[in-house]
Amino acid sequence: MGRAVAPWATAFAGARFAKSSRGFTFRSRSAQQGFTFRSRPAEHGFTLPRRSAQHGFTLLEMLVALAIFSLAALALVRLQAVSARTSVDLRMRTVTQIVARNLMIERLTDPQAPTLGDSQGVVENAGRKWTWAQGVAGADDGRLVIITVRVDGGPGQSPAVLSFGRSTR
Repeated sequence: MGRAVAPWATAFAGARFAKSSRGFTFRSRSAQQGFTFRSRPAEHGFTLPRRSAQHGFTLLEMLVALAIFSLAALALVRLQAVSARTSVDLRMRTVTQIVARNLMIERLTDPQAPTLGDSQGVVENAGRKWTWAQGVAGADDGRLVIITVRVDGGPGQSPAVLSFGRSTR
């Protein structure tokens, strides 16, 4: 009759063990890799060599990587939303500035200087109605007036304010 073989012994077929001062050394021969040497201290016992990178990733490693990439994707989505909102805000500020400059040019090219005091009104530009307020004050020498035009950009937007001087003649 043949000798009884332990179930784990087939895993070590062709392997050699050598006792060294540091513990056991496992030597295996692979046709593709040549000799590989693994040492473990004797008090820890013998364990199989660790898996190589050729075996792929574990499920836990894949879940951790997926979580990291998910957080990065969420950050990019939030950045996109902030960027879109900022783009709309900048567009509204630009149009508000254009409306204020148009009102300034109307005041500068009008043959009559505006009367002193405050006034307000509504102007349509870029397919929208804009409310404006104007303040006119006289300068020290009486030959100039200082005009301040304020155009409201809408709720949550800062107004466009322009101040300029014009002769009274």
